[in-house]
This record gives sequence, C-alpha cells and structure tokens, in this order.
Amino acid sequence: MDHSRSFKSRFIRDFMLNKYLYLMMLPVVAYYLIFHYTPMYGAVIAFKDYTPIKGILGSDWVGLKHFIDFFDSYYFWRILKNTLLISLYSLLFEFPMPILLALLINEVRQRRFKRVVQTITYMPYFISLVVICGIITDFTNADGLINRLFMWLGYDGQAMLQKPELFRPIYILSEIWQRIGWESIIYIAALTSIDQEQYEAARIDGANRLKQMFYITLPGILPTITIMLILRMGNLLNVGFEKIILLYNPVTYETADVISSFVYRKGLLEFGWSYSSAVGLFNSVINLILLVTANYISRRVSNNSLW
Repeated sequence: MDHSRSFKSRFIRDFMLNKYLYLMMLPVVAYYLIFHYTPMYGAVIAFKDYTPIKGILGSDWVGLKHFIDFFDSYYFWRILKNTLLISLYSLLFEFPMPILLALLINEVRQRRFKRVVQTITYMPYFISLVVICGIITDFTNADGLINRLFMWLGYDGQAMLQKPELFRPIYILSEIWQRIGWESIIYIAALTSIDQEQYEAARIDGANRLKQMFYITLPGILPTITIMLILRMGNLLNVGFEKIILLYNPVTYETADVISSFVYRKGLLEFGWSYSSAVGLFNSVINLILLVTANYISRRVSNNSLW
C-alpha cells in the first residue's frame, strides 16, 4: 500500500513539473491507441468466416482454415519468394547507401557544397509517391528517357515495367534514389557525437583519412547502424505495397506480387476479408520473430539491442 501511494505521489509530482511534456505526448499516445492497438481486435476475423452482416462477434468460427488455404495455394510460394527477394535486395543494396552517403558528406569540408548535396538528396523523399511512380513509369516506357539513352547506345527500346525480370532492379534503384538522403540524416547526426579529439590523436599518429574512417568513424556509428538494422529486420516482409501497386501489373505478378499487395487485392478488391486478414497476420508474426531474433543475436554479439 505504501509503495503504491509513493508511486502515485511521485507520478503526480512529476506530472506537475512536466505537464506540458505530458500534453505534447497525448496526441502520439492517442494515435497509437486508435490506429495501432485498437484495430488489433479485428485480427480475430482471420479465424472466422467474416461477413459484415453478422459482424465480428456473430461470424462463424473456422479456426485455421484460412491459414491452411493460404499455405496450400499456388500463390503462397510465389508471393513469399517475391517478398523475401525484394526485401533481401533492399537490405543488401539500399540499407548501406545512406551510411555511405553520410560518410562521404562527413568528409566534405566546404559547408555550402555539403548543404547543397544534402538538399538535393533529401528532395525525392518529399515528392508524392504517386508522382514518383509516374516519373518511373514515364522514364521506363518504350519511348521514355532511359530507353532513348539505350537506343542512342545502339540497344532496342522496351517497356521496362512490362518485363518481369526488370521489375525488382527498377524497384530497388528507385528506392535508393528516393530514400538515400532522408535515411542518411540519422547517421549524419550520429557522426556529430563522435569525439573530435580521437581524430586529432589519429592524425598525430599518422593515420590518413581512410584509416580514420575505418577505425574511428565506423566504430563510432556502429551502435546506430545496429539499431537501424534490427528495425529493418523487424520490417523485412513489409514491402511497401503502395509503390508495388502503382508500378506492377498482371504481366509482372510473377516477380512483383508481394504479401502486402496480395492482401490488398484479396481484401479490398475481392472482398476476402478473413482470408486477407489471415495472410496479414502471418506476415506480422514472421516480422515479430525476425525482430526478436535479430535483437537477440545483436545483444549476444555486440551488446547493442533495442531491449
């Protein structure tokens, strides 16, 4: 009783001292409660034969039927393969690029040039995704800019987004172009926390800039890289369906269709609410397992982890 009363008094005292901070926090808490935690109740329809007339509670319970149907379907291996390949390609090629850009910007000594580079690389992130996909579509058309360059070099022009084998490279390259500047911000911020005296000591010992980068800069931002990698692993299967939907077509389904786009088609276009919920729940469970596993491995290997 004394412990609970002490906790209550400490909380009231802290609230009175930081009441404006608590008020600033309320919209964020409300957002997560309304749009993230409350909808989790609806995941129960993955185990039911849901119809809007009967509602969530009144719909018939079918257990794991929708999961079994998904695992036995032709689409299971196709969309799982596509999701894993696009996610792994993104992890291998897109994830290191912001780190590399941050390291390069850190080596620039002219502040004006540094600001220009940062502004130019940030800009694509703030362009509407619809506009981005429109630009990609126009550039990769048979008579688009990229094909005109290829034809100038002697190659035949082709509608690139109609070629299944070209969809993944186009998606990954456009992701790098769109996100490299924005995602480099956190690494640039981490670089500012490195003690500059370490660089001075390294220069006195004769270390050139390359050695300083490998032995001071990279170890200095390694905890940030580790945390970002763990977070990326937790979203490994969450390939952004908006961009996929805006770029793919039935011709490229075999290489472009991923779990999120499949859920969109089945749930919103074909009204298979329970089936699509089962697929989405499967995706979330796998992401949770990957997040916990990556965090555990990181904690054991480098002592850096989310918890």
